[in-house]
Amino acid sequence: MPEPLEGFLLAAGLGLRMGPLSRCLPKPAWTLQNRPLLQWGADSLRACGILRVGCNVHLLPDRLRAVASGLEVFEEPRLLGSAGSLLHARGRVVSELITWNADVWAESPPFEQLRARHRDASATLSWLLVPHPGGSWNPVWLDDRDRVLPKGVVGVRGPYHFTGAAAWSPEALALLPEGPSEVNDLRPRLPFHLGVVVAPFPWHEVGTADALIQAAAEVAPGQEGRLPGCYLHPSARPGGRLTRCVLGPGAAPPAAITDADALWFEEGGNQVRMGLGIVTE
Repeated sequence: MPEPLEGFLLAAGLGLRMGPLSRCLPKPAWTLQNRPLLQWGADSLRACGILRVGCNVHLLPDRLRAVASGLEVFEEPRLLGSAGSLLHARGRVVSELITWNADVWAESPPFEQLRARHRDASATLSWLLVPHPGGSWNPVWLDDRDRVLPKGVVGVRGPYHFTGAAAWSPEALALLPEGPSEVNDLRPRLPFHLGVVVAPFPWHEVGTADALIQAAAEVAPGQEGRLPGCYLHPSARPGGRLTRCVLGPGAAPPAAITDADALWFEEGGNQVRMGLGIVTE
């Protein structure tokens, strides 16, 4: 009988917004402060006593497994979507499953507060929310009982921003259809979808090459961000004059080169260079 699961890191995807970076690493395997994003999420869950944690993987599964120490890995040859991916956990959750997006860096996400409010309210699904920061993020609104309203409906409380952290009850997981499904398709069937509002905390979605460079500058200025305007993987050896470049695993551009808007990485003993293109949020 498999052990119960307490946490789940959503780590599968096509990595399309990362552009060429997804040729060498899946998003959750990129590092900040020499630690993969996947392990940032796992360590944050463990810090709250959530010890049995799983993750799913689709793109470059062997490279994600290489950084998934201590996690139960579920390969997803066919993508199951933001809700369907949790079919891996169905039938293995005793109280609630805390989920987190593995392409996010955050400092001390308040998972304990999310779990406590979810339990107190006997919610079916709970979302961890912060005040909306502005910009293009989809707003989340609540009614006067802190229930999340349907997409596009304005309520008495909000707007808020969904951080990616959620608490799923066994009842919510039981509602999942077989095969691929998305959370927004499931929401109308949820008896009690709770919004848990907390104060903002340090948080970066690392969804594009530019977001990775920015996060490195802010979170790891002496490590991955030590070359201003660029990102350097811990195994990279910088060389030349570089502007808006990502140096991936094993990258070692020639010392005399001047380059911009490029990804470098090692593959099969060779140095590979690819153009980054214009990839923005």
